[in-house]
Amino acid sequence: MNFLAHIYLSGDNEKITIGNFVADAIRGSKYKLLSPEFQVGVKLHRHIDTFTDAHPIVRQSTKRLHKNYSHYSGVIVDILYDHFLAKNWQHYSNIPLDIYIQDFYESLKAHFDVLPDRFQHLMPFMITDNWLLSYAEIEGIQRVLNGMNKRTNNKSGMHLATNELKLYYSEFEEEFTLFFKELIETSETKRMELMKMYNL
Repeated sequence: MNFLAHIYLSGDNEKITIGNFVADAIRGSKYKLLSPEFQVGVKLHRHIDTFTDAHPIVRQSTKRLHKNYSHYSGVIVDILYDHFLAKNWQHYSNIPLDIYIQDFYESLKAHFDVLPDRFQHLMPFMITDNWLLSYAEIEGIQRVLNGMNKRTNNKSGMHLATNELKLYYSEFEEEFTLFFKELIETSETKRMELMKMYNL
C-alpha cells in the first residue's frame, strides 16, 4: 500500500503513524533503536506490506498491469489503491480528508527531528503540493506516476498507467474495496497485538 493507506491503518497514535509512514527508510533491525511506539509503526508497516503482496485480489489487480509494466506493477497498484481510498474516504472516516491530512502534516512537522533524512527532504514537497489530498483525483495520481517514472530514468513507463486506470476503473475500484476491508481487519488485529507486546 502507499502513503495514505499506511497512515490510515495506523490508528490515532501519532508516533505509531509516523513509524508506519517512514518504515521503508528503516532497514533490517534498525527499528530496534527507535522508541516502542515507532517500533510498532515499523512492524505494522511490514505486516501490511506482507499481507498486501500475498493477497490474491491484489495479485489480480497487478496481473492486469504486468504485461506493460512488469515488476513495477505492484508499485502502481499501491498508488491506484490510494486513489480509491482518497476518493471514497467518507466510507472509512468521519473526519473530512482535507482536515485529516492537515492534521497529519502538523504531526510530521512536530516530529521532524526523528524523520529519516529521506523523509525530511520529502516532507516540504509533500506538504506544499499536498500530495495526499491530490490522490483523490486522477490528475493527482498522474503526477505521482510521472515522478515515479522519472526516478526509474523513464524506463518503467509508469506515467502511462492512468490509461489502464481509466480503462479498468470499476474493476480496480471493486478489487480495492474488497481487499481493503480485509486489510483493515488484519491491520487492526496486528496493531493491537503489537501495542500489547510493547505495553502501550
